[in-house]
Amino acid sequence: MRNNCFLLVILFVLGFVSESTANDSIALESFESLSDSTRLAELDLYWNELTRTVKEGDYEGYGAAYHPDAVVVFTNGKTKKSVPISTALLNWKQGFDNTKIGLTNDAVEFRLSQRIGNETTAHETGIFHYKSIDVNNKVKARYLVHFEMLLIKKDGQWLSLMEYQKSSATEEEWEALK
Repeated sequence: MRNNCFLLVILFVLGFVSESTANDSIALESFESLSDSTRLAELDLYWNELTRTVKEGDYEGYGAAYHPDAVVVFTNGKTKKSVPISTALLNWKQGFDNTKIGLTNDAVEFRLSQRIGNETTAHETGIFHYKSIDVNNKVKARYLVHFEMLLIKKDGQWLSLMEYQKSSATEEEWEALK
């Protein structure tokens, strides 16, 4: 009899702990969902800002979206390389300047296929579409590129640590992410 009472007490306690743990899991999932939606909304603003800076030729604004130690990896062309963001920015500067003074009309759009992260880290995967049109309305450049971006949130601001331009994308792949 005594063993039966002891067994009932253990079952009661285990049932309470199990229910409490289940409720904690539900609360944690709700918190993560809220946290995820906040992170995704902030990152959407990050992508919108990159889009704006390219469209307006805002070289400084574009550079401010990257951590000073960021790296850009290119594997979508003939030459595979990894460069500091400072080098990549210098290579892109003329395009920003041309857009700013009206010699070209540049634009970039991002579509994302995978978004992983937490409150302070993010890994985003997708395709970007870059286009440059000259003053005669002739397309100078047009790229659809599979990319990955690794970001951190520092002092309330999302910054890219790594941009990885992986491979060319097709129009069909681009449309599939709509």
